[in-house]
Amino acid sequence: MNALRAGLIGLGRMGRHHARVLRTLDGTELVGALDPHGDRYRAADGIPVVTDLDALLRIGLDYAVLACPTLLHEPLGTTLAAAGIPTLIEKPLAGDPDSARRLAQAFHTSAVPAAVGYIERFNPALIALRQRLEAGQLGDVFSVATRRTGPYPVRITDVGVIHDLATHDLDLTAWITNTRYTSIAARTAHRSGRPHEDLLAALGQLTDGTITHHQVNWVSPLKERTTVVTGDHGILVADTLTADLTYWANGSTRTQWEALAAFRGVTEGDVIRYAIPKQEPLVAEHEAFRDMLLGHSHRNATLHDGLHAVLAAHASLQASRNGATTAVVPTLIDLGAA
Repeated sequence: MNALRAGLIGLGRMGRHHARVLRTLDGTELVGALDPHGDRYRAADGIPVVTDLDALLRIGLDYAVLACPTLLHEPLGTTLAAAGIPTLIEKPLAGDPDSARRLAQAFHTSAVPAAVGYIERFNPALIALRQRLEAGQLGDVFSVATRRTGPYPVRITDVGVIHDLATHDLDLTAWITNTRYTSIAARTAHRSGRPHEDLLAALGQLTDGTITHHQVNWVSPLKERTTVVTGDHGILVADTLTADLTYWANGSTRTQWEALAAFRGVTEGDVIRYAIPKQEPLVAEHEAFRDMLLGHSHRNATLHDGLHAVLAAHASLQASRNGATTAVVPTLIDLGAA
């Protein structure tokens, strides 16, 4: 079988990592890249680098990876959809709900496969966590809490911390629980002198009643990436920086200490850190998109998933501005499995 011919749009700080993976991905050949600023990281060394989309399409593509600034996703993505080019779109799908709807509709109307690059879906710790939730290890789930903090990344200039970082947590929470957001309350802060928010504290609710809590910021010297799920039988803690998963079970040993015996809550039980295979998430993400194009199972975030994350992010931003809990209004577009 001939290798799939891939084109990469964007050779910046994230695009260079896509280029690295595409150059070594089995069954795929990176045949061209597009970046009006050229190949400043030499990520596409030896591969044609063009400055406009028409020139990239003339090279001949089987699919494209869109890793340019978020505000360019809609114009470039709709052109790719019209040209019949399957596309893996870096998250978020777009910078606002209307753009996200139009982009999703363009691929749906053209019947062109596409997906959104939510890399956390391929983090080994979260994959194992989701499998254990599906197996009922925690029983009924009460809450999902995430922390995603660190210094400001200079590569981000067109959106704030909600659309760039918090959408990871909004998507992974909906994914691991297999549900959607219904409402969100939020507060934001601007501490770094930029026009966009750089700190978010959000409290949400899912369709099954699960409560969510998200702490996201660009103002911390400590980089954190944790997801804590609490349920009937204990908690599962995923650290996606180290790809570790730990289970803290509710205690089953009867206490003999009278002062504690009267407490009617849970007690500390066994703690288990699981040994899990650890594949690089970006490689797994690209393998999944390649496999989808070859007719195998669809494991990437769909455009419907990407649209929901944008809607939840927009609701968070609105809630931070009006001070009220804001509904996450579901889309009316029938995207099917797009």
